[in-house]
Formats: sequence, C-alpha cells, structure tokens
Amino acid sequence: MKFFIDTANLNQIKEAQDLGVLDGVTTNPSLMAKEGITGADKILKHYVDICEAVEGDVSAEVIAVDFEGMIKEGEQLAALHPQIVVKIPMIKDGIKALKYFSDRNIKTNCTLIFSAGQALLAAKAGATYVSPFIGRLDDISTDGLSLINEIREIYDNYAFETEILAASIRHTMHIIDCAKIGADVMTGPLNAIMGLLNHPLTDSGLQKFLEDYKKGN
Repeated sequence: MKFFIDTANLNQIKEAQDLGVLDGVTTNPSLMAKEGITGADKILKHYVDICEAVEGDVSAEVIAVDFEGMIKEGEQLAALHPQIVVKIPMIKDGIKALKYFSDRNIKTNCTLIFSAGQALLAAKAGATYVSPFIGRLDDISTDGLSLINEIREIYDNYAFETEILAASIRHTMHIIDCAKIGADVMTGPLNAIMGLLNHPLTDSGLQKFLEDYKKGN
C-alpha cells in the first residue's frame, strides 16, 4: 500500500518523508490557501517545491471544468515537473480529459469519486488513480469503505491498472480498513499516518525495558 500525505505544508511533507514511508503527495487549492499560498504563480511554484521535497507522485488539481480549460491547465501542470499527476474532476468533460491525457502518457488522478460507476468510467478512460472520498461519504451516513470494496472487485474482475487512492482519510483506522480491503494508495493527514505508531503496550513495554536496564547498571 502506498502512503500519500494530503497537505501543502512543506514541514509536514518533510516529516513524513523523513519517516521513510512516504510515496507521494496530494494537494489542492484549498490546502494551498490554508498555508497562505494564493495566486496562480505562487501555487505553481509551490507544486514544484513539493516535488523537490518528496520522492513520488504529486497530484496537482485543475480549476477549469470545461474540456479545453482542463487540457490547457493540465498540460501546464504536467510540464512543471515529471512527478506531477494531473488531478481531474469526475464530470463528463473530465472523462474526456482523462482519455486525452492517458493517450499522451500523462498521469492523472480522477477526484471526487463517490460511486463505483464513476470509478469504472475513470478506469475505462485510462486514469492512473481514482480518488474515492470515503470520509465525505461517512459524513452523510454512507459507508465509504463499501465503495472501496466495490471498486476493488470491479478492477480485479477486469484487470484495470488504475490504482484506488483512498481519499478523505480522517483517522488511523481508515488507513487500516483501506489496507484490509485492498486500496492501492491512501492519502491523509500527517496525524493519521503517525497514529499508526501508537499503542499503549508498546509504550509500557519500552518503559519496562528501560527501567530493567537501569536496575542492572
């Protein structure tokens, strides 16, 4: 399972990278704004900064919702750095854009996936990744994990190479559950990733080892 971090914060990206388990980054204009990065030029530069801070794919989102606009923005983003993955919304023109980029060997991430049918269309169009938003489904009393399960079954049935990127991860158990189901990638906040480290028996066991060591010295 690949671990992506969902942020525009370079310090958090570096911390995850230093841990040695980070495979990529997802971000968007909202996360950029959270870090005080606004304006097209600053956003584009920050995408490059992220690429230089991490090894692996970096998803960069188009703002346009029409085919021509998505192609123009996507080609501009892809030209920034070899690690850039063009993030495309799950809409009609988005499917057309996925096919366009796929035919030109430009990596894509189809975002805002909320149904198995949407994920099937994205895979047919050649998306590199699909991003089902499990946390947002949970927010409306729908089981987001069931969607991951459905997509996994469909992709396995037809040997689609599109990777399932579980997005809108809210907590550590989301990561564990997605790993059990077979999501190829998860993207979430740093605290959810770091939460995998924690267990009270590890803490108490380490404390006991250290206490016993001190007794013998």
